[in-house]
Amino acid sequence: MNWLNIILIVYYVLVVVAIVHVVMDNRQPAKTMAWALVIYFVPVVGIVFYLFFGINHRKERYVSERSMNQLTKRSMLEFAEQQNLRLPDKHKPLIDLFVNQNLALPFKDNLVDICTDGYQFIAELMEDIGRAKDHIHIDMYIFAEDPLGTLVADALIDKRGQGVEVRLVYDDVGCWNVHHRFFERMREAGIEVRSFMPVRFPSFTSKVNYRNHRKIIVIDGKVGYIGGMNIAQRYVQGSDNQSWRDTMLRVTGGGVHALQRAFLVDWYFVDRTLLSDRKYYPRCEDISNNCLAQVVTSGPTTPYPEIQQGYVRIILGAKRYLYLETPYFLPNESVLFALKTAALAGVDVRVICPRRSDARFVEWASRSYLREIKEAGVKVYLYEAGFLHSKLLVCDDSITTCGSTNLDFRSFENNFEANIFFFDEGLALRIKNVFLRDLEHTVALEDAKERMDNGFFVRLWESVTRMLSPLF
Repeated sequence: MNWLNIILIVYYVLVVVAIVHVVMDNRQPAKTMAWALVIYFVPVVGIVFYLFFGINHRKERYVSERSMNQLTKRSMLEFAEQQNLRLPDKHKPLIDLFVNQNLALPFKDNLVDICTDGYQFIAELMEDIGRAKDHIHIDMYIFAEDPLGTLVADALIDKRGQGVEVRLVYDDVGCWNVHHRFFERMREAGIEVRSFMPVRFPSFTSKVNYRNHRKIIVIDGKVGYIGGMNIAQRYVQGSDNQSWRDTMLRVTGGGVHALQRAFLVDWYFVDRTLLSDRKYYPRCEDISNNCLAQVVTSGPTTPYPEIQQGYVRIILGAKRYLYLETPYFLPNESVLFALKTAALAGVDVRVICPRRSDARFVEWASRSYLREIKEAGVKVYLYEAGFLHSKLLVCDDSITTCGSTNLDFRSFENNFEANIFFFDEGLALRIKNVFLRDLEHTVALEDAKERMDNGFFVRLWESVTRMLSPLF
């Protein structure tokens, strides 16, 4: 027996072992089949790809997030007392779901500014950084080494020189193209900078697939930001000759306590330091309303996909309308079934996605999903005034959410995400108006000929990319 035969035998043994590993992991059948096909039909590359991106490492290997949630919940409860908190009966099941699954406490007394472009977001952020007196906390997927990132970094260094505590968590994969010296300069100025789950050999395969996609900023415990925007110039100027349309919420009031807690849990994860001083949860006495907010986080360390659960419950509970914006539409079976069910029940369901995506494979994979929900009665629109990166939902003039979560497998199953859910008619109407303004810059899916009138080989490629979509 020559060496080539030995290598082939070893390879096929590895293929069998990998496929058995996939099957024994008890994932969704579609995802199991997709990985098995890739491993079997894509020699060598399939196994390597599975090692890097497919192995579902057990939750307890990374962080005991539930125990940390308990600790931070207790510390926050000591400081964040609320008077006359009233929970609307019609939303109490959803609120209780988030409390029970995520320990996400509802907070009233909130004011919200809606930033719909990078210029507005950065202008407000720089002003808030300039006013900071005690601390600045940033949890960001991408903190780019470009003119905008440098501008924000300089502002943070300046505030640290004034004695303000500054902590930054950036995602190691999201900032792969950022030179080490960019963050080291901030460290040398006294800023506490930590990377989320650094990807290094030999632990590369255990970490690269689970990324912190959250975008959270908290300043003095009084002002918070959450949404879809990173700190990078393309979120202001756009890229690839496209303008950039995104949504970031600036929150003041009780909801900032929940944003603070989300950051401090992540800080413990990267630094193993529990920050629970009262100063991180200052009292809010100048805002009084019943605009309720819950900040919900999700990730591969938790037993249930909390944000996905919230989406499904809102979709199935919709009575009149449900409007969604997402840059990537690769829903799993639960969300896909809920959307079709709502539309078939007579709910006005509308979805806006970009006509041109920044990820071509994802764009191809999403095409058949969009046609499928359209056939069920969902009204699908393609945004043409640039790249739509906004992630928002509004339902029945009463519930709205915005955050980092895309409607795709990766956000629901692999990434660490954060969304804020509001229960307030006034804010829901404002978000609804944002959606309707975006709708003016769209074309209906049925009028986009390249999406509807495709030949056999185009449809075949769409089907292949859809089959592989659970892997991305």
